[in-house]
Amino acid sequence: MSVPKEPDDTLTIGDVVRRTGVAASALHYYEQLGLIAAHRSAGNQRRYPRHMIRRISLILVAKRLGIGLADVREVFATLPMETVPTVRDWQRVSRRWHTRLEDRKREIEQLERELTGCIGCGCLSMTVCQLLNPEDELGAQGPGPRRLGLSADRRVRQRRELDVLQ
Repeated sequence: MSVPKEPDDTLTIGDVVRRTGVAASALHYYEQLGLIAAHRSAGNQRRYPRHMIRRISLILVAKRLGIGLADVREVFATLPMETVPTVRDWQRVSRRWHTRLEDRKREIEQLERELTGCIGCGCLSMTVCQLLNPEDELGAQGPGPRRLGLSADRRVRQRRELDVLQ
């Protein structure tokens, strides 16, 4: 007969690896990033609170969806680390994820419109294409390289010097 597990029970790193499928080195890395936390036993071994399993599972889902660990850290920042998060805590995180995913969806839709327009155009012109060359401030001056950061007076002086050399 097994003993019921309490939320305050801790897990060894081996237990967490078996339960999540995440390598121990990845767990260490997540810990360094502040995504999960462990404490040390009297024998200096890592012990993970049982509620870290849910955090690790969400990290895996985020990675599968292409969400970076920096974004995960930002969303997790509102979750308590030392205590079991409440339903209200998880609802708050869920709303933040929803907002981020909606923003991402709009960005992808905009990229799709731009890419479809670019493919349909077929120009692939570095002087005209806003997808290949967005916010081209120097394109109006014509083709070729430009030296950035020069004042208008200095450009005039340099042109004169070049004319003298020719």
